[in-house]
Amino acid sequence: MSQLMFIVASAHLVYCPFTKVEESFNIQAIHDILYYRFNISQYDHHEFPGVVPRTFLGPMFISLLAAPIVCIFEALDINKFWTQYLVRTILAACVVCSFSLLCKTLEKQFGSRWMQWFIAVTITQSHFMFYLSRPLPNIMVLPLVLLALDGWLRNDNKSFILFSGASIIIFRAELTLLFGILLLSDLYCRRITLKRLFQIAVPGGIAFLMLTVIVDSIFWNRPLWPEGEVLWYNTILNKSSDWGTSPFLWYFYSAIPRGMAASLFLMPIGFILDVRVRKVVVPALLFVLLYSFLPHKELRFIIYVFPFLNVAAATACHRIWENRNKSPVYHFLSLGVAGHLAVNVIFTLFLLSISGTNYPGGTAIARLHRLAKEEPNVKLHICNLAAQTGVTRFTQYNENWTYSKKENLLPGDYELYQFTHLIAEAKSKFSTSLKPYVATHDIIDTIEAFHQVSFNYLSIPPVKIKTKPVLFTLKRKPNYKELLHIQGEESVEENPESSEDGKSGSQENLPLDDESVGSADKNAWIKKGLRPRCYRPLNCFKYYLSTKHSRTFF
Repeated sequence: MSQLMFIVASAHLVYCPFTKVEESFNIQAIHDILYYRFNISQYDHHEFPGVVPRTFLGPMFISLLAAPIVCIFEALDINKFWTQYLVRTILAACVVCSFSLLCKTLEKQFGSRWMQWFIAVTITQSHFMFYLSRPLPNIMVLPLVLLALDGWLRNDNKSFILFSGASIIIFRAELTLLFGILLLSDLYCRRITLKRLFQIAVPGGIAFLMLTVIVDSIFWNRPLWPEGEVLWYNTILNKSSDWGTSPFLWYFYSAIPRGMAASLFLMPIGFILDVRVRKVVVPALLFVLLYSFLPHKELRFIIYVFPFLNVAAATACHRIWENRNKSPVYHFLSLGVAGHLAVNVIFTLFLLSISGTNYPGGTAIARLHRLAKEEPNVKLHICNLAAQTGVTRFTQYNENWTYSKKENLLPGDYELYQFTHLIAEAKSKFSTSLKPYVATHDIIDTIEAFHQVSFNYLSIPPVKIKTKPVLFTLKRKPNYKELLHIQGEESVEENPESSEDGKSGSQENLPLDDESVGSADKNAWIKKGLRPRCYRPLNCFKYYLSTKHSRTFF
């Protein structure tokens, strides 16, 4: 059954191969470890460190497993994007292996037929399977969490404490809530003594803390405990709310229903039918309740509880199905529990189709590599939205191209004209952000992303996913300088106050390429009041609209 789970996770991966900003650190770190190795100065996190530091231990482990195959890829000259598939597949395999160990423990308690329902319920749901291969911090720690839960169910105190300690200290400090609840229940039921707890936890905790501090201090080039800084940022400073807040019960009325789909309605039945179910479901719900006090909420923050919640749903399915021949009522209910899996699949496919439209940056750079594959020496600037929605160093695989994600560049800035191609954010080709490039660039591609879901009961299917343009790929024209300098007197911005004699400096022209003018020279010209036409985007736009060719641009 674990093979089936791996196949489903791989299907999600293939349909949505790109990553988002939340996954950026881990996916970039894996790339850098695999390709830059000991040249840490070239690592992405030095240029884009993120809001808080993250540990390199997870990326190091995935990279270690992927390294032999990556060497083969390099020998065969296979582009790096296939490596992104590889490392995500390895991450999914790690989670599935840990999950299979948890399944074996659950199977001993509930039976083999029950296990079939448990696997069926899990693989037909959306979010758990979708996240399985995603290099989020929550998924990087998920194998350890599953092993800790397995140790807790087996009453293996050493495994439970060590795996939970590694999860908390190295990866996710908020897991203290989940494992703390389980530990308190063990202490209350006398499954473990305080003496035994300290004998395992103290040396283990010190070892894990030293490991992350030593390793991550080397990579970050400063003494630090990454998860300690994250804990301080999110809880003490409560800065996580800067990224959005949700109502207190959001996890209960939004996240869990979306994660469980139709299985949600079976969870209370399983909770009532079997006391063993309550043992695992109650701690999971308490964790969600306590975690709800943090105002910033995302489904991935509680991804760890879905296996335990599915225990209740699988128990309800198993009981009803086994009793299907006892009465017409059970027979009718058995059809319902079987049919609810189909509902889960439909809902999963619907969400997956939406997710496929949420990575415009990855789509943009993949298309550009196909459109410009014959062009040498491409210089590409990637806007912030594209960098957050799919562009990684794995997608920058053409060695003859130059890629830049430099931030804080406004449309029409001098530096942007030095790139042969731009991936720019805009809502339409008439947007103000594209006006500076009307005369000098051609739009060669338009990328749309998810906008909304519409319902029309008269159409088939009645539900449609609407998208809207969010990114445009622009190609600079060969004669872009001539278009910017249509007339000598219009190529610069006059400022009578800039010269001592009060005369205009319109006779002087500023070159537009970095090879002919340095940054110091460019700044000197600007101080004189002279600016290249790229600083006057509306003038370019007005001029181009006045020509007879203006309509061909659109």
